Amino acid sequence: MLLPTAYLGPIPYYRLMHRAAEVRIEAWEHYPKQTLRNRCLIATAGGVQALTVPVVRPDNPKAPTRDIRISDHGRWRHLHWQALVSAYGMSPFFEYYADDFAPFYERPYTFLIDYNMALQSLVCELLDISPTVGLTEAYMPPGSVADDLREAFTPRTPRPEHPDLPPPRPYYQVFGRKHGFQPDLSIVDLLFNMGNESVLYL
Repeated sequence: MLLPTAYLGPIPYYRLMHRAAEVRIEAWEHYPKQTLRNRCLIATAGGVQALTVPVVRPDNPKAPTRDIRISDHGRWRHLHWQALVSAYGMSPFFEYYADDFAPFYERPYTFLIDYNMALQSLVCELLDISPTVGLTEAYMPPGSVADDLREAFTPRTPRPEHPDLPPPRPYYQVFGRKHGFQPDLSIVDLLFNMGNESVLYL
């Protein structure tokens, strides 16, 4: 299965990763803007909020994803962490996992794909799943892999059409009574609300 890199990717992304025999993360595509590669969605008191990792605009518009650098503009690490604390501080498992995630909002990373892969490794460990995952070594043309989902995930469609993705089932969310169940959010929404039962949900 071919997947794009993702910043704290949506729950369907991790369900597919968990069920795939082998996963390759696309590293050589021309970096597309405004996608889950540097953006995730969380549930807050005010509704769904997007968290976006700022990146340095490349000199070459065809720069590969592997070369995209993270920008330190706007104290984004501090703002993202405060948003997570505000959104999930009262969730059942936030305190349990907070020390695992906090270092990612303290130390800088140079490249977006390295940051995403390190976070992905942590999430898989916390979910207790062990997918076989690696980066592509060259660009793979469309059609070269049967399960090519590099373009399937978009901010508007975090649950692409796929036989391994049934309709979302509600689970407990901190602001569920206020806003109703919000499906297909970042995997951290599931982890902070469901803890070690998250893998059963996947």
